[in-house]
Amino acid sequence: MKFGKTLLLAAVLVFGALQARAVQDGDNWVMLPVEKISRGIANCAFGPLELPMKWYDVSFQSGGIVGLTYGTLKGVLYVIAREVVGIVDIITFPFPLPGCPNEVDGYGWGYGPIMRPAWVVDADHDWWNFVYDRNTMSSVSDY
Repeated sequence: MKFGKTLLLAAVLVFGALQARAVQDGDNWVMLPVEKISRGIANCAFGPLELPMKWYDVSFQSGGIVGLTYGTLKGVLYVIAREVVGIVDIITFPFPLPGCPNEVDGYGWGYGPIMRPAWVVDADHDWWNFVYDRNTMSSVSDY
């Protein structure tokens, strides 16, 4: 039991040190990790939606038969990748990762997405305006 408390204290201290560095860098030190864990939960929960989206994308680009064969295989691989990325985001949410900048065109360490688009359903795959209201959107970004 004592080891668990020591491990928890060490994790809190490391998290605090990282957040202090984030405040010095001018980052939003609370919302970046919260956005990262939210993205991880959404990727794990809605990752299987990659399958119909890949069917649609491949069918639109190459035709229906290719969409059913290659689109299915591509969708399965993207579902697996989305689930793994979601788990990594959940586990590492307090810590910035290399190659995941906070800005779209940035570089270095950060709380940004590992996989683009960052969320499972983006504005390009929002059929029937279910998630995004196109009437109120002025521009679409990668986040």
